Formats: sequence, C-alpha cells, structure tokens
Amino acid sequence: MMKEIVVISGKGGTGKTTIVASLAVLVKSKVMVDCDVDAADLFLLLQPVTQERQEFWSGYKAVIDKDKCTQCGLCQDLCRFDAINDFQVDTISCEGCGFCYRVCPEEAITMQENLSGSWFTSDTRYGPLVHARLGIAQENSGKLVSMVRQQAKSIAEKQEVDYILSDGPPGIGCPVISSISGVNLAVIVTEPTLSGIHDLDRAISVCQHFNVPVIVCINKYDLNEDNSHQIENYCYSQRIEVASKIPFDNVVTEALVQGLPVVEYSNNSVTQQIKKLWLSIIGLLENK
Repeated sequence: MMKEIVVISGKGGTGKTTIVASLAVLVKSKVMVDCDVDAADLFLLLQPVTQERQEFWSGYKAVIDKDKCTQCGLCQDLCRFDAINDFQVDTISCEGCGFCYRVCPEEAITMQENLSGSWFTSDTRYGPLVHARLGIAQENSGKLVSMVRQQAKSIAEKQEVDYILSDGPPGIGCPVISSISGVNLAVIVTEPTLSGIHDLDRAISVCQHFNVPVIVCINKYDLNEDNSHQIENYCYSQRIEVASKIPFDNVVTEALVQGLPVVEYSNNSVTQQIKKLWLSIIGLLENK
C-alpha cells in the first residue's frame, strides 16, 4: 500500500529541503511533490524537465470598465487598501474584497478571477516531481498545495509506486495543514535554537491535532548540544522518536554549490544520519 510522507519544519531555514532532496535519492519507488509553493526550491537540486504546465486561478481582483466609469471617485475614497488610483486598479495592492464592486453607483466594477501562478509535472533523474510557482505578491491559501498533492497522488497510483515524498511548507498555517492532512507520517526538521524549540512545539501540536504521526530530526545538532538535549527530552515526554541528529558540516554547502543532494555528494556522517532517518521512517511505517 502506498504511503505518504511529508517533511515539515516549524520555521524556515532548518534544512528541510536539503534533507528531502537526499531522501529523494534514497527512496527508490516514489513520486515527489513540493508543497512549499510560496518558495518552491526543491527543483534547484532535482533539476526537473517540465512535462506539463497548468495555470492556477485563485481569488478575484477588481476591474474597472472605463466606458462605464464616471470617475466619481467613490471607489478610490473607500478602498482601505489604496488599490485604486487614477481610476485604475493596482492588482498587487487589491485584496479582492469586492467592496468597490458593491459601492460603485454605475456598476462599472467587476470582480474577475485571478491568475495566481502555475503548477508543473516534471521528470527528474530521481523520479516524477510535482511543483508549483506562485506569481508576484500572490497569496497561498492552501488550495494550490491541495492541487499539487492531488496530482502527485494521481501519478503515484498510475505508476504504482510505494511512496509519495512531500517537501512541506514551514510554519503552522493553512499551507502546512493542507500538506499534512491525511498523510501517513510527518517528519519535523528542527534546529537547536530557542526559536527552533518553540516552533517545534507548535508544529508537533498541529500534527497531534490532526492525528498525524510524527518523528523528529535535529539538524546541526552539535551547534548547541544543550538545546539538542532539551529537544530530545521534550520529544521523549511526548513519546515522539528523535530519528536522527545531523551534525553541522560544510560538506552540505559544498553539495548545494554543486547542485547535488548531499547523500550523492559525500558519504560522511551527514549522509549516514540521513540514511538513519530513512530507516527510522521505514520502520515506523511498517509498524502502522
């Protein structure tokens, strides 16, 4: 039976995508999906070749019909986002609230669906990848995350693969909830900093609320071993496994510069800990 694994982090910059790229090398039968659509960068390491592109439409923007507009100025005066100037709508500032549409006495304003970005189905040397790109200043409500996940599931079912491997968003907002809902396991990547500890607690709480099993990976654990011990003790109190503790090593940066996942670039202690993480993932999933 196919299993879905999502790698998330309570905060950005913990090394989540770097670890996902390495897991993409280790996991043989899988489809990959980048659910971090606000800042999708898994493709930088996987170097995909796009096979299909689809437009993503979400939300609405105000549009003024110049033929109907009498330039009364009411919309400009009442727009709280200052999105209308010289009787033209600034699409970046417009929040799509529709208030101007409702107050226009000449019915010169309409609300039109907004092209927010695109999503892609691509091939990589590690397997299929589904990813997306939002347009400038476009919001991510979680709808796009759901779309790329659905496409990944469709591909996985057709190809009869064993796993879906997702690079999830950081934080605990709507995109994260869209990423973790219904998955078999969430891997939370954290770091031994005070903010890392705080945000790990929040991420675990969200997963527990949605009954999603969790394991934890401490990245760069040796930068502050006291904080790493604190994370381990906290996870122990929550009956959560700390599956691996990855040391700080400049080899990770070297691999990124070369455009390679670190497990492909080196076989040092970082690679061994990522392999250990994957073995822990397999063990937990097999016992479910």
